[in-house]
Amino acid sequence: MAPINGSTVSPLPSPVSKNGPSLTSPTRKRKPSTIATNVTMMEHSVGREQRAGVLGQHEGFRGCTIWFTGLSGAGKTTVSFALEKALTQMGIPCYGLDGDNVRHGLCKNLGFSKEDRAENIRRVAEVAKLFADAGMVSLASFISPFRADRDSAREIHKALGLPFFEVYVNAPLEVCEERDPRVEEGCRSENTVAERVTVIDFLADLYKKARKGQIQGMTGIDSAYEPPLSPDLVLHHKETALEAVNTVLEFLVRQGIVPEEALSSLAPAPIRELTVTPEEKPALAAELASLEHEVQLDLVELQWLQVLAEGWASPLYGFMRERQYLQSLHFGQMLDLKRKCLFPGEEDPNAEDGEDTFPMDGPLNQSVPIVLTIDADEKARLTKDGRVVSAIALSYEGKRIAMLRKGEIFEHRRKERSARQFGSIDERHPGVAQILNAGEFCLGGDIEVLERITYNDGIDKFRFTPIELRKILAEKNADAVFVFQLRNPIHNGHALLMRETRAKLLEKYRNPILLLHPLGGWTKNTVPPPIIDFLQDDDVPLEVRIRQHEAVIEEGLLGADWTVLSIFPSPMLYGGPTEVQWHARARLAAGVHAYIVGSSIKIYRSKSRDPAGIADPASESGDALYEVTHGAKVLSMAPGLSHLEIVPFRVAAYDKKNFYSYLGDANPFPIAGAPNGHVRPHAQGRFRVHLGHENARIGEERTDATRWIYGPQGMEYPRCLLQVYRQAVIV
Repeated sequence: MAPINGSTVSPLPSPVSKNGPSLTSPTRKRKPSTIATNVTMMEHSVGREQRAGVLGQHEGFRGCTIWFTGLSGAGKTTVSFALEKALTQMGIPCYGLDGDNVRHGLCKNLGFSKEDRAENIRRVAEVAKLFADAGMVSLASFISPFRADRDSAREIHKALGLPFFEVYVNAPLEVCEERDPRVEEGCRSENTVAERVTVIDFLADLYKKARKGQIQGMTGIDSAYEPPLSPDLVLHHKETALEAVNTVLEFLVRQGIVPEEALSSLAPAPIRELTVTPEEKPALAAELASLEHEVQLDLVELQWLQVLAEGWASPLYGFMRERQYLQSLHFGQMLDLKRKCLFPGEEDPNAEDGEDTFPMDGPLNQSVPIVLTIDADEKARLTKDGRVVSAIALSYEGKRIAMLRKGEIFEHRRKERSARQFGSIDERHPGVAQILNAGEFCLGGDIEVLERITYNDGIDKFRFTPIELRKILAEKNADAVFVFQLRNPIHNGHALLMRETRAKLLEKYRNPILLLHPLGGWTKNTVPPPIIDFLQDDDVPLEVRIRQHEAVIEEGLLGADWTVLSIFPSPMLYGGPTEVQWHARARLAAGVHAYIVGSSIKIYRSKSRDPAGIADPASESGDALYEVTHGAKVLSMAPGLSHLEIVPFRVAAYDKKNFYSYLGDANPFPIAGAPNGHVRPHAQGRFRVHLGHENARIGEERTDATRWIYGPQGMEYPRCLLQVYRQAVIV
């Protein structure tokens, strides 16, 4: 691809070429227009401050024009459009005016004579002025080779008292000529500004043609470019796109156009990792060994500790104290990091301990409490003279792995928590059962973890932290990241959905990357005998699921170049829409932009299930406890998740005309997990499927990659539960 900006030939059919006359016809001369004399300027009844009050997310009038000028290929439009995206993300209204674009509409009747160039700039300046007067930041990227034209554009704004900033994108002619115009899309962020763009192949040898005389009036070759004498800002060609945008943003902050606090929305939220550094580890290990007080963790508590340690719940400091617990339980948010939850009018006797200083940008979504429970005996051991001891060791299987400081113990109202978190106190719900069988007190406090939590199960290499994932995604040049979570193997419906989602994102982004993020924590037992004996607490063992996911990628159902496989360490709660918010909020730490969420998925044409829910334990018919569409609906409205794009799970189904006519109805048969762990009867007789293969056929031989379980009525259950067919469709 070639650099494209306000100085290149338009890729669409047009009577003119931007850098010179058309190759097929000379520049036509325009007849002088008649100047209107019987017009009167009318005053608006709405002023700028009134417009500013309803425009954008920040107070105050911010209308201005930023005029990018430079040679063809300098990078003007690259910077302008990247800046447009940044300003929009910050909630500042803006619009990019590009030289190619306006010559397809506003200026389509203009050629490239000096007079036409002047008229082109005049028209654009007038449009930019209107945008600026409306309170928008107008971004104009035009070669605008003549100083007089640029000065005229400035005067047009000055006459109305509107800020006008001339930005010179300084790339020497030889640099613009040397730049490879066929750089692929999605080029690395460290490449020069002008390389981070998409260009049409016929522009490849634009400068070469001009050198040969095949193009006339090419700026910099046989038509002069007059660089600014006193530009408001200069961008140099060695700057990356990110560096150039940051330079312009810093300039706009100094000029009062961009509020300084708005910049925080551009930076990824800081990750709070609780694992100590290698330098700090020896001292913490020694202190842990010397401690008198200790709390033993079970496996689920260890998994929550891993969630905290790796920063998935940033900026949470550790297991919640009462203040954050109540915020999460009652508001579904984390409002602050203050340590004490006081009764109105009560004073904190331990105020000298200070407050948590980790940066927190406003309320954050936190729909599920993350707490460590203890019983009455443990509470008695951990308190002295009515106060919690200063430091407590946390252990797993006899090994001390973390330290809890500045602890606080508060009552764990288990039925209240269950009712609020799950809408149920039925102990047959696995999440409710865990809470009702937990300790009657919670222990919260600041956590320091000795070292990275691993399981030595052969798949630790897939357990990436949020910071590691950010780095991996940056190395893949991701400009958008979409995540798909699942707790069972991938079937064709999943694969179709993920491919379709990427295709849709490619309409807006250059290189969207899939984060395939299976749940790696505890899951319930849903599989009936005889399968239950070896599946224990998991639908399908995590190791088997990861091998299956690897096979799906290796077989090409998901592209290895656009898929990152990683394990999400959180335990499953089966909390429906409440839990869906947690799953989405946690992935923001990894830099995710879009989240695929399930909706109504019909099972046996009569029942439905929620993506993070469970069947109602009290329902004899097995109806869902949570309304099946509420996960997606709630997620689209959830506080603190407004920047996350929600991709609804559309139903994937097989074409029954060839395979399922015996089912006796006209509806497509859906692709989804079957209730109670059963694999649906796919056809009369047995069905064998090879792990990871899309085009498996009835009667295909078994392989070492697949283990088989024989169930009722002679049906076969592949341990991977991968359901694959021909002619799968999205409906």
